[in-house]
Amino acid sequence: MIERLTPSGSPVPRGPYSPAVRAGDFLFVSGQGPIDPVTNEMFTGDIRQQTRLTLGNIQRILEGCGASLADVVKCSVFLQDGGEFAAMNEVYAEFFGADKPARTTVEARFVAPGMKIEIDCVAWRPKA
Repeated sequence: MIERLTPSGSPVPRGPYSPAVRAGDFLFVSGQGPIDPVTNEMFTGDIRQQTRLTLGNIQRILEGCGASLADVVKCSVFLQDGGEFAAMNEVYAEFFGADKPARTTVEARFVAPGMKIEIDCVAWRPKA
């Protein structure tokens, strides 16, 4: 069974997609960026601030689906500037700590001006 989920408190999607999809015991979280969930506006601060906001959005979505960052098995990180990898990685480590998922990081160009990062993930959380 596939469920399309829009947990409360998560940023409103900017396109035709679901913030999260449950397929069996897996949760697939769509790419999230530095969107303030209160104002639904993009935050254009530095990479550390944008990473913190982006991972906070992922955390809220996961929690709204009954999961946590500890359940994440894979992340894909997209950076506007690969030179900001170390700064992003510092914040990323704060969020995941010892629960390190598999990860891919690539440099990418974004259509939204000021956007420096986007992250998606897959989590494993058996439905209770």
